[in-house]
Amino acid sequence: MNINTNNAKFEVSAVKPEQYPISNLPEVAFVGRSNVGKSSTINTLLNRKNLARVGRTPGKTREINFYNIDNKIFFVDLPGYGYAKVSKSKKSSWGEIIDTYLYTRYQLKLILMLVDIRHTPTDDDKIMYEWIRSCNLPHFIIACKADKISRSQVNGRLQDIKSTLNLDDKIAVIPFSSETRQGRDEVWGRIVKNIEIVG
Repeated sequence: MNINTNNAKFEVSAVKPEQYPISNLPEVAFVGRSNVGKSSTINTLLNRKNLARVGRTPGKTREINFYNIDNKIFFVDLPGYGYAKVSKSKKSSWGEIIDTYLYTRYQLKLILMLVDIRHTPTDDDKIMYEWIRSCNLPHFIIACKADKISRSQVNGRLQDIKSTLNLDDKIAVIPFSSETRQGRDEVWGRIVKNIEIVG
């Protein structure tokens, strides 16, 4: 399987299904709390510095952003959740945007949930993971910001994430760093393994 990550482009932002790209390409969704590093992770996976826009204000992004990778796959960046300063009505609208995409998009083949390796997953993370589990789609966890802790701490932090989210033993948790690119190859390997590339 050969995907040219240099041939990646921003396709469209959407808040409702009629704005989604018209395509049969498989889609990989990225979900996580505001400021967990979704945009940085996408940029690292694609060897780009700023294809995915890194928000300076947590909780600002409310659209779903679609990125076309080599006309073979879409990366889909869902709105971040859990930012405390956002109003309840806005949180509700984001929830609807995420829920609609996850449950109606037949092109969705894989979900990647991002958490901060330094911290125990929050109640919002636990709710999000139950949402993902209910989708009955392949998924795994990316534990971001692995460069911020020592190597000796990694296994303990991964165990904490697994137990807090009540993960099945089959669900991978991959330490990842946008700074050092740790985990990049493993994440790509699992993406390719879990989806069927069209074309």
